[in-house]
Amino acid sequence: MILSEILQTLNSIAPTQLAESWDNVGLLAGDANADITNVLLTIDYTFAVAAEARKLKTDLLVAYHPPIFEALKRITSGSLIFDAIKNGMAIYSPHTALDIAPGGTNDMLADAVGIVKDLKRRKPLKLISSKTANYKLIVYVPEKDSESVADAIYYAGAGHIGNYSRCSFRSHGVGTFLPLEGARPAIGQQNKLERVNEIKLEVLVPANRVSKVIIALCDTHPYEEPAYDLVPVETITGNLGMGRIGPLEKSVSRAELFDRIKKNLGINELLIAGPTTGRVKTAAVCAGACGNHLNDALAQAADVYVTGEMRHHDAIKAAEAGMTVICTQHSNSERPILKVLKSRLHDAHPKLKINISQKDRDPFEMI
Repeated sequence: MILSEILQTLNSIAPTQLAESWDNVGLLAGDANADITNVLLTIDYTFAVAAEARKLKTDLLVAYHPPIFEALKRITSGSLIFDAIKNGMAIYSPHTALDIAPGGTNDMLADAVGIVKDLKRRKPLKLISSKTANYKLIVYVPEKDSESVADAIYYAGAGHIGNYSRCSFRSHGVGTFLPLEGARPAIGQQNKLERVNEIKLEVLVPANRVSKVIIALCDTHPYEEPAYDLVPVETITGNLGMGRIGPLEKSVSRAELFDRIKKNLGINELLIAGPTTGRVKTAAVCAGACGNHLNDALAQAADVYVTGEMRHHDAIKAAEAGMTVICTQHSNSERPILKVLKSRLHDAHPKLKINISQKDRDPFEMI
């Protein structure tokens, strides 16, 4: 199977445009046209995992944490990236795109805690913006030419909102211009001020269609110099964001919740700060290191906050506010998503051999 086909599936599971701006997701190494037969899933790409990958003849390593995060100044023999390239193994990382995506890491953790699955009550802990997924195109067109220009930019990819096409807002006004020497105006003449009844046409344009839409606009607009604005749009979505918060399916004691989390995550110990008795009605979760979302959990009155790790002073802050912080250790809050990812990849590509690393583990142990 060609890697590009698998990349399409991975992107459908965790669209890379959802990732945090500081993250490095997607195909990090490899040839999108390479043939892939063996896939290995892991949280971290370590030397132990690299040896396992060689033994399994892995063509594609899907590492949740990006092995290439900051700029590399050299790739030499003995390094993990050199080893991957030498052995023809591609590397892909979904990281925060998978955290944010529906059915991803944070939904997995919410399921493990027992937060209701109803999306009207299970919500992101912190909403995100769409991160320039769209631009707003504003163009001024003579009234008689507005439909032909609109049709051209619609055909090029503008004007789609959800399940609707040809979406626009139009307002009437008067445009003025004075053609100077050298101008070849479609309307009017040089050195004479013109007033034209125009339509202000506003449409949304996906980032990947901007160039085609602008070409279509310029090809069909009657003016020698079309006037338009292209503005990045960041919209807050109602269902996409980091972490999850919501009521439990049924309130439980804290002791019962501790046991549930250990069982569902396959671990034996938890780090607890704050109250250890009393019942839990509302829980917040955020996989990995999510102390920066503690204030979001406090503001929304969560009884407990489940995450991978948290700073000392943040844990004190939560405990003094009466919230229970439950830390699983960083990657223990993320690892079960690999089973989900394996299942979804297998459904899309049943002929692929897909393994979950047996050498991947959190670097810390409780002794």
